[in-house]
Amino acid sequence: MDSILAAADLVFRTDVLLIVLGASIYGLVIGSIPGLTATMGTALLVPVTFFLDPVPAIGAIVAATTMAIFAGDIPGAMLRIPGTPASAAYTDEAYKMRQAGKLELALGSNLICSAIGGLVGVTVLILAAPQIARIALGFSSYEYFWLALLGLTCSVLVSNTTAVKGMLALSVGLMMSTIGIDVVMGTSRFTFGETELIAGISIIPALIGMFAVGEILRRLGDPVPLSRLPAIRLGAMLGGVGRVMWTYRVGVLRSSGAGAVIGALPGAGADIAAWVTYAISRRFSRTPEKYGTGHPEGIVNASSANNASLSGAYVPALVFGIPGDTITAILIGVLMMKGITPGPMVFVMNQGLVDAVFMIFVLANLLMIPLGLMAVLAARRVMTVPQPVLFPVILLFCVVGSFASNNTLFDVWLMLIIGLGAFVLEENGFPVAPIILGLILGPLVEENLLQSMIKSGGSILPFFQRPIGGTLGAITLLLWGIMAAMFLRRKLSGTDRTAAPD
Repeated sequence: MDSILAAADLVFRTDVLLIVLGASIYGLVIGSIPGLTATMGTALLVPVTFFLDPVPAIGAIVAATTMAIFAGDIPGAMLRIPGTPASAAYTDEAYKMRQAGKLELALGSNLICSAIGGLVGVTVLILAAPQIARIALGFSSYEYFWLALLGLTCSVLVSNTTAVKGMLALSVGLMMSTIGIDVVMGTSRFTFGETELIAGISIIPALIGMFAVGEILRRLGDPVPLSRLPAIRLGAMLGGVGRVMWTYRVGVLRSSGAGAVIGALPGAGADIAAWVTYAISRRFSRTPEKYGTGHPEGIVNASSANNASLSGAYVPALVFGIPGDTITAILIGVLMMKGITPGPMVFVMNQGLVDAVFMIFVLANLLMIPLGLMAVLAARRVMTVPQPVLFPVILLFCVVGSFASNNTLFDVWLMLIIGLGAFVLEENGFPVAPIILGLILGPLVEENLLQSMIKSGGSILPFFQRPIGGTLGAITLLLWGIMAAMFLRRKLSGTDRTAAPD
C-alpha cells in the first residue's frame, strides 16, 4: 500500500497530468495523420524527455503511443488509409462499414474496444510483471544469455517477411552493436579511428533515423491522397456500440488477452497482434463468410488486441530490459538516459516507479474515451495537413532530437545515414524491427555469453544444467529447428512466404 500511495503521489501531480494530457493529444494527432506511425511519434518525443523526470517522461511515451494506436483507426475507416500499421488488419472492414453508412458505429467500436483492450493488457502487466520479476531475481548469466537469444529469435520468427530477410536484418543490428568498446575485454573495435564511435552507436539517433527519417523518405515518394471526408455525429458513434460489444464480448476478451501475450514477444508489436487476432476471430466466428464485407466482429477483436499488446510489451521491457516492440525499445533508451537500467532489480529498488507506470497506463486508457471522441470530431481538419508542410517540420525535430542526445553533430549525420540505410532495406523487403533489437540486445548476448564461458571454463554443459536456463535453451534451439524445417520445406516445395500487408 505504501508503494501504491508513493506511485499515486508521483503520477497525480499537476505537471505530470498536464504532460500526460498534452502527450495524449499529440498521440491522437500523430495517429490520425496518414503516413505517421506511433513509433515515429515516440521517437520525436525523445528530445522532450531529456528535460523531464523519469515518471513524466514515461507518462508522455505511454500516453502518446496508447492514443496513436487508436487514432490510426480514424483515417483507416474514413479514407481506407491506416494511420498506423497496427490498424491495417481491419482497415478494409472499417471502410466497408463506412460505405454501408455505418462509419460512426465502426469508429465507436474502435474506440471502446481499444480502451477495453488496453485495460485488459494493463491487468496482465500488473499481474505478470512482478511475478516474473521475482523469478528473474535468481537469473544468472546463463539465463540472461538464453533469454536475450530467445528474444532475438522471436523477432525473426514474427517478422512480416521471410525468415532469411529477418535474420539478415538482425545480423545488421548485431554488427552495429559490436562497434565501440568490447564489453568484456575493454578493447576498441570497428571504430576506424573515429573517436565518436568509441562509445558505440548511440541508440537515440539510430531509433530516430530508422523510424522517422526512413518513414519520411518513403512517404515523400508515395504521398497519401485525401478524399472528401464525411460528417461525424457523436450520438451515432455511441448508439449501437453497447449491442456490438455484448454480442462479441467473448471475442473481445479473448483477443485482448491474446494481444497482451503477443505483445510480450520481442519484436511482435501491435500490428502482429492485430493480424493474428483478426485471423483467430475469423476462425472461431459463427459467420466467417461476413468477414471482408464490413463486419464489426473483426474490428472489435483486432482493435482490442493491438492496444492490449502495448501493455504486454512492457513485461519483458521492465523485467528483463528486453524490448517487446520498437516503442519499448525507445523507452529503454530513455530510461537508461535517466540512469535507470530496466531489469528485475527495478521492482526492488524502484517499485514506486513501476507502480507509476501501471497507473499511467490505466489513466491513459480511461482518457482515451473522451479524448478519442473529440479526436474523431476534429479528424477532418487534422487529416488535411499538407505533407509538403508536415514532413520538413518533422525532419527538423529529428535533427534537434539527434543533436540533443549527445550535443554533437556526429549523431545528426549518424541519424541521416541510418535513416537512409533503413529506407533502402525496407524498400527491398527487409524489416527494421530486428535491426534495432539486435542493436539493443547484442551487447546483452555478448556480455552474458563471455561471462558464462569464463565461469564454465569453456564448457557448454552449464548452459543447460540449471532448470530455467536449460528450459530457455531448449525452447530457443527448438525454435531454430522449426525455422530451419520451415525454410527447407518451402525450398523443396518451390514456394516461399511473402510479406504480410502493411
